[in-house]
Amino acid sequence: MNKNSEKISGWKRFMKSLTKAHDLGTEEDIMLDHDYDGIRELDNVLPPWWLAGFYITIAMSIFYLVMSFGFNKYNQYDEFNDDVTAAKEEIEAYKAANPQLFDDANIVAFTDAENLAKGKELFTAKTCFICHLADLGGSIGPNLTDNHWILGGGVKSIFNTITNGGRPGKGMISWESTITREERIQLASYIISMQGTTPEVPKPIEGEVIWPEK
Repeated sequence: MNKNSEKISGWKRFMKSLTKAHDLGTEEDIMLDHDYDGIRELDNVLPPWWLAGFYITIAMSIFYLVMSFGFNKYNQYDEFNDDVTAAKEEIEAYKAANPQLFDDANIVAFTDAENLAKGKELFTAKTCFICHLADLGGSIGPNLTDNHWILGGGVKSIFNTITNGGRPGKGMISWESTITREERIQLASYIISMQGTTPEVPKPIEGEVIWPEK
């Protein structure tokens, strides 16, 4: 024992008890016989606080295993399924409280300049013009400025086509996972706003659905 150890304060003795560190200058007393190319090893012990944490971790692990497999509690699969069920209930409650955000029957076309401008921007950004041309006169896709529609006109029908895609094999993809619901309404509203315009080279009439009805 270091002769100065009896002179240290109670606080320092307490801190020393937490680490069980040896006093400086006593290395020769705790030197092990191992010698690795001139490198010697000290016989230091693990700090008590670290050992306590380690033992607590082991105890908690045993408790968790017993409760999980012995009493069928704290099952991760059940907890996950419960969380998913609760989340679905919250989603349905939110939908019920905000039907205008989810019920397609309530969709109304935008007519203000800001939303129509956003719809026009989306028409260009999402490359709709490649199939329908910039003036919506139609190319690979149909003319969107006349009143004949293949899958139905009106904001709800156009929104549904944008959301779910066009006819199989015709190249019109679903945009539901790519743009938001509001953006799809904006895009449909812009298309409706172009009804009756005169494209430079309009594609011949396609579709038997006439909208608006004449």
